[in-house]
Amino acid sequence: MTGGQIAGLIAAIAFLVLVVFIGVFLTKMVRTLGEVNQSIKTMTDDMDVIAKQTEDILANANTLLDDVNHKVATIDPVFKAAADLGTSVSDLNEATRELTGKVSSTAKKSVTSNLVARAGSAMFNAYRGRKSKD
Repeated sequence: MTGGQIAGLIAAIAFLVLVVFIGVFLTKMVRTLGEVNQSIKTMTDDMDVIAKQTEDILANANTLLDDVNHKVATIDPVFKAAADLGTSVSDLNEATRELTGKVSSTAKKSVTSNLVARAGSAMFNAYRGRKSKD
């Protein structure tokens, strides 16, 4: 065997080793891609199920929200009436305070003028009584 043939044999063996490694690599890569593909299919199926369940939940939530809105609209007049009643009670309390203040000030004036009148009458009677003794 000549040097060129030995170099050709070494190159052929190196090429064979390279082809074997590439073949093993490609085989493993195909297997991995198959597993990834299966995982993606499983995830897609799971996502479809989750999406369907989410749609059902959202539909139920919309129905519930419509029901709550209807009931709130039914109850709104009750709260309006309660607010009006609160305003009326507040107005009544204010009017009662004003009336109480007027009655109280009138009563104080009346008591004061009665005391002054009685004191004046008592003093006049005392003065007359003294004058008649003289």
